[in-house]
Amino acid sequence: MRTALDEARAALVGGDVPVGAVVLSPAGTVLGTGHNLREATGDPTAHAEIVAIRRAAVALGAWRLTDCTLVVTLEPCTMCAGAIVQSRLDRVVYGARDEKAGAAGSLWDVVRDRRLNHRPEVVAGVLEEECGRLLTDFFRSDR
Repeated sequence: MRTALDEARAALVGGDVPVGAVVLSPAGTVLGTGHNLREATGDPTAHAEIVAIRRAAVALGAWRLTDCTLVVTLEPCTMCAGAIVQSRLDRVVYGARDEKAGAAGSLWDVVRDRRLNHRPEVVAGVLEEECGRLLTDFFRSDR
């Protein structure tokens, strides 16, 4: 999660919401990292999770991220939850809950929906206070 927090801070440079993500191999090595790049790139799909998943897939040379873990500072939204399911990640670890758009247990629970063919494990609240504080400080500033 510390690496994901570093990525979240990197998002601030481009004026993006400070969310960071890391995809880890089964052995715990970093396969891909990402932070929000929507403002920097003008790409509405450039969420931290999507960026990290894409980079991990390139590193592995395959779209299936079976046995891998996504670590992200904020609970994934519905778009990212869909990408998590489609990429076959085994586990999602997130910091702060997103009561307004979270899709891993808060508002929705897309990643564990029994109607889907893949349901990763979800671990919530890792360094929650630190992850949440970064976001709160961002939204309280004059951006």
